[in-house]
Amino acid sequence: MTKFSKKQFEDFYASRQTKYQEARKRLNRPLTLAEKILTAHLDHWPEGELVRGETYAFLRPDRVAMQDATAQMALLQFMQARIDKVAVPTTVHCDHLIQARVGVDADMKQALNDNQEVYDFLRTASARHGIGFWKPNSGIIHQVVLEQYAFPGGMMIGTDSHTPNAGGLCMVAIGVGGADAVDVMVGEAWGVRWPKLIGIHLKGKLNGWASPKDIILKVAGILTVAGGTGAIVEYFGEGTKSISATGKATITNMGAELGATTSIFPYDDRSAKYLAASGRKDLAEMANQAIEYLRPDPEVMQEPEKYFDKLIEIDLDELEPYVVGPHSPDVARPISQMANDVREKDYPEELKYALIGSCTNSSYEDMSRAASVARQASAHGLKSTCGLMVTPGSEQVYATIKRDGQIDDLEKIGATVLANACGPCIGQWKRDDIKSGERNSILTSFNRNFQKRNDGNAETLAFISSPELVIAMSLSGKLTFNPLTDSLTDKEGKSVKLTPPEGLELPAQGFVSDLTGFIEPPSNGNDIEVAVSPESNRLQLLDPFAPWDGKDIENLPVLLKAKGKCTTDHISPAGEWLKFRGHLDKISNNMFITAQDDFCEEPGKCYDLFTKEKGNIPEVARHYKLENQPWVVIGDTNYGEGSSREHAAMSPRFLGCKAVIVRSFARIHETNLKKQGILPFTFANPADYAKIKPYDRISIGGLHKLEPETPVTMVVTHTDGSKDEIVLNQTMTQEQIEWFKEGSALNLIKKRRQEELAHA
Repeated sequence: MTKFSKKQFEDFYASRQTKYQEARKRLNRPLTLAEKILTAHLDHWPEGELVRGETYAFLRPDRVAMQDATAQMALLQFMQARIDKVAVPTTVHCDHLIQARVGVDADMKQALNDNQEVYDFLRTASARHGIGFWKPNSGIIHQVVLEQYAFPGGMMIGTDSHTPNAGGLCMVAIGVGGADAVDVMVGEAWGVRWPKLIGIHLKGKLNGWASPKDIILKVAGILTVAGGTGAIVEYFGEGTKSISATGKATITNMGAELGATTSIFPYDDRSAKYLAASGRKDLAEMANQAIEYLRPDPEVMQEPEKYFDKLIEIDLDELEPYVVGPHSPDVARPISQMANDVREKDYPEELKYALIGSCTNSSYEDMSRAASVARQASAHGLKSTCGLMVTPGSEQVYATIKRDGQIDDLEKIGATVLANACGPCIGQWKRDDIKSGERNSILTSFNRNFQKRNDGNAETLAFISSPELVIAMSLSGKLTFNPLTDSLTDKEGKSVKLTPPEGLELPAQGFVSDLTGFIEPPSNGNDIEVAVSPESNRLQLLDPFAPWDGKDIENLPVLLKAKGKCTTDHISPAGEWLKFRGHLDKISNNMFITAQDDFCEEPGKCYDLFTKEKGNIPEVARHYKLENQPWVVIGDTNYGEGSSREHAAMSPRFLGCKAVIVRSFARIHETNLKKQGILPFTFANPADYAKIKPYDRISIGGLHKLEPETPVTMVVTHTDGSKDEIVLNQTMTQEQIEWFKEGSALNLIKKRRQEELAHA
């Protein structure tokens, strides 16, 4: 079973009233939308008062989704649990391993050739364990989930940080690591700290060049990449009604860039229209009957300041298109300020590439609005003056925009259409137009623009905007072009002023539905052999991590003192390394290769404690492992920002990391560290980060007495023999302390299963 039946949906919505009434009674106040959905999915009510940002609660998600890069490790972990079939509807989507080279046909042929053994593993493991499988080129995970599985009032987790995309259809959808997904797939409740709530009141109506993308880009500028950490961002107000369901999904998708747990919109007529257009009219009718539970209570709307921890107001009538970047999605400014920033900050004015699509902006409406700009250009004989790439979000979107002419419109101005996959958004881009180290600018409609993310070149300055603005600026080829005020010159030398884009929210003739890329699992897959060759360079069955040896952390070296931004892209880069996502030993060779050590001037390098010589960080770590020398990592603020990839926790664990001590963590990464048995600590005084010096030794005692959320003392021994005592905070629950003691969360699950079987 890969999705709910009609009867299950009926039962789901019928149960909302009872769950809502219980939540109103327990909390003794009106509820926001996020609170209605969260409380309806509680495994059990926590003891005592439910406090935002403090209470640790257990939830029961309705489904799980995984993309092919993260699904490999998640399924390898699930297989260790020795359970035949997943406990909730689950799907795998092959969208990350397809490299953008020259175009869809050649790229797909190459991807199938390069990745066949991985696809075979994912397909057979899915069939063996009751998981739905979407073949390569079927679509990007989040677009397919929106089209097929997302439903109002539901809850899902996904092994990708942009899982919140489904919040556009009024779903609490949360990105997690693979170990979290395994919890749910084996039938365990999923634990999370009860989120705080950030309310975003949208007033007015989108108009002109302003798009849903501009809302989230403006919000990113307000909240920054860490401003949503530990919170759900809930949008409300009349302005939400001017945004399509897929436009809402664009906004919730990029909520991941705020560090938010998830983002969500209320259910409305636009949601119902999208459900009906995507073949789910019955679901829309059921949701319409339960609409009271798919919106915040009226009192919340009337006095939102009483019910949200933070409140932001945005007037859509006055919203200007935005451009963010480079190197971070929160470096935001309206388009009217872009030209000045280019001049003042010496950004390369010439655009080398313009790219639209990705899971963030690849819907029918996105492509329609982009195509409307392209049609204007064609009418005047204009074409893109830089490289232009287009990524449809799914085979359904591609087939529909091909039928309706948008593909032709975009190709006429020079666009290359790529596979229905992530491609350049995640670094799967074979780029030959520049040399490594060449400073250049690109403009995308993607969600992330960290250094080296899109093309592996540290000197590529990636900026983000809406698809329609990307197309318009590609026509001029300049970062300084503002289509709201500037004109283009056609081939006859005449001045051309673009008019605001127009696009259809939904196809007038309906979507072209093509499910040939989907494989439903058999009802019983117990006889299916999962394809993993012992000689594989791409896949490796996992050995459990060793349980805690009962010893304190004593005089451990600091492998890395990360300086500044250290995202999961720095800890475990993607790009060419995606091919090793199913092989823990091989992918560990990328650990920290783009991170900046505070003690070493070259990225990816550190000094070896034993040799006192500079080396590549993963090589130094392997030397320490050979010498049976565990180590720790020191980090800066928002450590582990970005993608959900648990390899950023598993590789350090595999190579000997015992603890990570930082100024602050990104949510998903902190949880991933806990899941894999690494102790995550934060400096009680962030300034103590500066006290860590080269060749220091770290000691943390009393681990056998570790208590939930209780500070510990770290002793830092310097090379001159002097010592500093530093207080560290930690957020572990008793359950998470048991993960540490058992060696990993998965080890604890297996231990409990064995005990259950022994007593059966």
